This record gives sequence, C-alpha cells and structure tokens, in this order.
Amino acid sequence: MEEEKSKGQLLAEEILRKPKSLGEIDPGMLEKASEFCEGYKRFLANKTEREAVSYVIPILKERGYAEYVPGKVYAAGEKFYKVNRGKNILMCTKGKRPVIDGIRVSVAHVDSPRLDFKPHPLFEDAGMAYFKTHYYGGIKKYQWTTVPLSIRGVVMKSDGTSVEIRIGEEDGEPSFCITDLLVHLAQNQMSKTASKVIEGEQLNILIGSWPFDDEKVKSKVKLAIMAILN
Repeated sequence: MEEEKSKGQLLAEEILRKPKSLGEIDPGMLEKASEFCEGYKRFLANKTEREAVSYVIPILKERGYAEYVPGKVYAAGEKFYKVNRGKNILMCTKGKRPVIDGIRVSVAHVDSPRLDFKPHPLFEDAGMAYFKTHYYGGIKKYQWTTVPLSIRGVVMKSDGTSVEIRIGEEDGEPSFCITDLLVHLAQNQMSKTASKVIEGEQLNILIGSWPFDDEKVKSKVKLAIMAILN
C-alpha cells in the first residue's frame, strides 16, 4: 500500500518548481543547440576585438548588410554596418517609423580578459628576457602562470602599415608562459590569499634566454630578442 503523502509533500508538489533539462522538454532541440554551439565555438576562436569584428563582416554581407555610406538616405528595411577603428561594429536595419517613436537596441561586448603588453615591455633579468604586461578585465592572476599562452594582436609600423600577429596557436609554433615558483620553494607564497599569490607586477611573459654573442653588450638576451623582432 502506497504511503500517504504528508501535507508538506502535497504542498511542495503543487507550488515548487520542477525544472527539466532541454532534452526532457524537447529532445529535438538538442541537435539544434549542438549545431548552434558549433558556430558559436568558431566565433569564440576570435580572441580579440579586432578578430571578432573581422569575423563578423563576411557574415553580415551574406545576410544582406552593406557598409554604411555617410550622407546616404536609407529606406525602411535596408541593412548596413559601420566599423569603428576596427575594434567595434554597429549593425542596423532601418525601421519604418521615425527614431522619435523609439528604437530597439541589442548590445554585446567582444572584448575579453587578457594580458596587454606595456608600451615598452621588453626587459632582461637574471639572463632571461621578459615582456611586461598589465591585465585587462577581471582575472584570477594565479590562473595565468605556467600555462601555454599565445600572442595575438596588430603591430603598427613606422611607415603607417600594420601587421597582424598570431603566434602560439598552431602546431609547431612557439608558445609562451609566465613562470612560477616550484612547490618546494613556494612556502611563503602558498600562505598568501588567492588575490596575493601572484601580483599584477609578476605577470611577465618569458620570451627568451639566448644571448647575443658580444661580450661588450650588457643586456645580451634583450638585444638578441630585439634583433629578432626588428
């Protein structure tokens, strides 16, 4: 004989929410969600604002958007986009009613937590060359040590041209890292709180250790790196 439910059990069945997974609600949605996520993963591979904007433009053109033309009078339903310095993008579909009646705006950011190089990042210490960085966005600094890092960005040359840099993503390319203490040397470090284990000033990226062959040069490793970069 089934045990009689208590007053509380009956009330819980009546008023408490019983969340279900997507597969339980509509099994067919799982395939659609998976298909969407594949495209989203391709988008997330663009790790900087410039990369995200460049990735989006061909997709917009496929969907009928054209680059904004200043001074042009657009008809209702026309689609256009405007890129701001290569780092953000505005997309618009012209409505039928005047702006004074209201507009619909959807906003999303394309920046992400990262380490940026300081203006003069290269320095040498104890026979090693490093890049000084400052962190952008909310990060847990201790999570950024001893993991493979890549360098992505744009270098502006003295002649006004630019070069896109992406190193450390493909097989066979060098990767970079921020060094940390070995565990048997880290007794004092491990007694600190998480926010102090690694300070922002310690987020220096190891870039090289091969010295320039000249006994008269003081910063041999730094010079060797600069020779490669130039």
